[in-house]
Formats: sequence, C-alpha cells, structure tokens
Amino acid sequence: MDLEVIAFSALIFVARVVDVAMGTMRTAFIVRGDRRAAFAVGFLEMLVWIFVVAKVINNLDHPSYIVAFALGFAAGTTLGITIEEWFALGSQVVRVFTGQRRELAAALRAEGRYVTEFEGEGHVGPVSLLFIQVRRREAGAVARRARELDPTCFYVIDDVRRSSSAVGAASAEVKDHVI
Repeated sequence: MDLEVIAFSALIFVARVVDVAMGTMRTAFIVRGDRRAAFAVGFLEMLVWIFVVAKVINNLDHPSYIVAFALGFAAGTTLGITIEEWFALGSQVVRVFTGQRRELAAALRAEGRYVTEFEGEGHVGPVSLLFIQVRRREAGAVARRARELDPTCFYVIDDVRRSSSAVGAASAEVKDHVI
C-alpha cells in the first residue's frame, strides 16, 4: 500500500468521524426543536459526507478506504455521543416519587432547587411526586441527592423540549415560577 492510499484512508476515517459526530449533534438539535442549529449542522454534515462517499465509491479497488469509512462511522458515533453528553444542552425534569415529601422538598429547596409537589396514590398507598426542573448537566446530581436524602425514593429523568422559562435564570419571574 502506498503513501497516498494510507493518507486518503486516514482522511476518510477522520472525515467520517466528523460527519457522524455532526449527525449525532444534528439529531440532538432536532429533538430539542432547534431548527437553525439542525439546519447548519446538517448542511455541513452532508458536505463532508458527499466528499467521503464520492472518494470511497470512486475507489472501490482500495479496500482500506472501505474499512476507513466503516471505522470512521463507528468512531464518529462514539465521539458524537460523547460530545453531546459533554455539551448537555437543554433542561430536564427530575421526577422523584417519595414517601418523605416535606423533608425532601425542603432540603432540595434549601439547596436552591425549584421543587413542585404533587400528591398521588401508588400501588402500596399514598405517594408524593416532586418535580424539579434543572439544567441537563445537573439532573444526575439532583437524582443522586434525592437518593441520599431518601434511599427508598424512585426517580425518573425526562428531557424538556420546551419550557416557558429558562432554568436557572436570575430573574424574579423565574424564581416565582412553579412548574
């Protein structure tokens, strides 16, 4: 294998990693309803994809191009997920089912969380449900904190596609906002 084939195999791999990682981000923007970001990333993603596919299809006599294409896809998927998790864009709602509503809500509020309480009936009797809307990067910490305060609680974390207010904003309107 000559140097040109190795260089193009590496270029195909890197371009495919970039293309697939952008596809993962585009999907995240679509799910969150961010049309402009999805459009921009999708446009760039397809420019890269067309370059790579054309190079591979026009050179099927170089199996290393096909392998680089496939490896780039796999690595790009992993990188895209990692980047999307690192950015952690958007908001989430941590729903906590607990038998210790007052104590848990008070403790979370004392830590600066906005907590909305609901009463319900579970399969073994009364249960309370707490809603805590947070930045996505904070959701895991809030769920862990709820489990520290009430080891028997059950929690669910949901993505928020749209909200009437920005989580964590400093305005008085948000501080008084109840979800």
